[in-house]
Amino acid sequence: MRKLAIGALLAALAAPCGAGAGAQQQQSGKDSVYEELNLFDEAFERVRQDSVDPVTDKKLIGAAIAGMLSGLDPHAAYLDPAALKTEKVAGGGEPGIGVAVTIVNGEPKVISPRDGSPAAEAGIKPGDLIFSIDKQPTYELSLVEIEQKLRGPAGSSVALVLRRGNGGPIRLTLKRAALAAQTVTSRVIEGNLGYLRVAGFDGGTQAALAAAVQQLRDETGGKLAGLVLDLRNDPGGDFDAAVAVADSFLDKGDVAVVKGRNPGATKHISAMPGDLAKGLPIVALVNGGTAREAELVAGALQDNHRAILLGTKTFGESAIETLIPLGTGGAIRLTTTRFATPTGREIDGKGLEPDLTVTPLKLQKLAQEEVLHEADLPGALKNPDQPVPAAAKPGAKPAPPGAPPGATATPPPKTAPSVATGEIGGADDEQLTQALDVLRGLAVFNRRASG
Repeated sequence: MRKLAIGALLAALAAPCGAGAGAQQQQSGKDSVYEELNLFDEAFERVRQDSVDPVTDKKLIGAAIAGMLSGLDPHAAYLDPAALKTEKVAGGGEPGIGVAVTIVNGEPKVISPRDGSPAAEAGIKPGDLIFSIDKQPTYELSLVEIEQKLRGPAGSSVALVLRRGNGGPIRLTLKRAALAAQTVTSRVIEGNLGYLRVAGFDGGTQAALAAAVQQLRDETGGKLAGLVLDLRNDPGGDFDAAVAVADSFLDKGDVAVVKGRNPGATKHISAMPGDLAKGLPIVALVNGGTAREAELVAGALQDNHRAILLGTKTFGESAIETLIPLGTGGAIRLTTTRFATPTGREIDGKGLEPDLTVTPLKLQKLAQEEVLHEADLPGALKNPDQPVPAAAKPGAKPAPPGAPPGATATPPPKTAPSVATGEIGGADDEQLTQALDVLRGLAVFNRRASG
């Protein structure tokens, strides 16, 4: 069956196609693919015949697809039928520990834990390395396998060994829980300033945000003077929900620019009339745990001059992944598009720089802590706004054994302090204190300008 499928494909590629220069180029491309498929066919047969342990065709094909995708970017993956079923269940809220992870140099690292999740309550921070799950080393697992291992029945336990920066191992045993966490929380601060915490994005986030703003207005007797929008340690979520949240504070302009492989497919997402905050000043808090769709919101507000970004640089990931079913019952998770800010600034591999950089004072001492950014990931999508790296300087650390000729060792992730989700919005939150100072100043300025 496999021989027939490959043979049919090769025959199709070898079929004649039109005349002229275009046809010659097309034929040249087909010849190249023909050679590569022959190479795959040869390797496939050698493994089937000579592997010390018998291996099924199904396993070999699955491994080949997984390997092909793993070389694209940190998010592409192959899901066999069992993994796909788990993925669909997880999309409906399968219990877990509530942490977004990514892979760097074969090791899973935390992007950010979700508010109220077992991971957040245990003090897991952005940048933490997950060394093992239930005593199984994670270096031998794919991202899909890691995600599956972190999920499980509510109340079941999972044992983790973490490493934070240059510190020693951190051993935790967490109980999985249902993750229907509240994405929006709010409260009044200092009489007339509103605090909005957005911890993720789902179908109910925009409605919850609108209700929260109205409640803040009611609690302040209609004298609400400004808003702090806290997007720190927000790993993202539903794309359309994030667009709706950003649109809520924009009366006009673009929310984001979505770019695909074909330049002609670029799409501008425009804001609808109406500002939920009715022009009140906004300070948005961001950090290295602000990722993906949370960066879409931050970028939209920054580019439209609707909010001041305060904090530290964001994670730097704007990939939009598509789950594409395959005929075997499995699927591939593939990065098909990515978004940029309204003015066209790329986010992937770069992140968003805040207008005001504020690092928590007590965390400045923790210089050894690592905050991982998208640019640090092997195979990260290239950002055209970033300069091409210079050649390695003399004396640079050599690459590990087996690396391509001329390569040097991957530099360690950029160091910056991270913050536990449980510390956000508390009495000792220096970034929030600074945001309130800025917001008070903006409120006074607006009153004088309007008077």
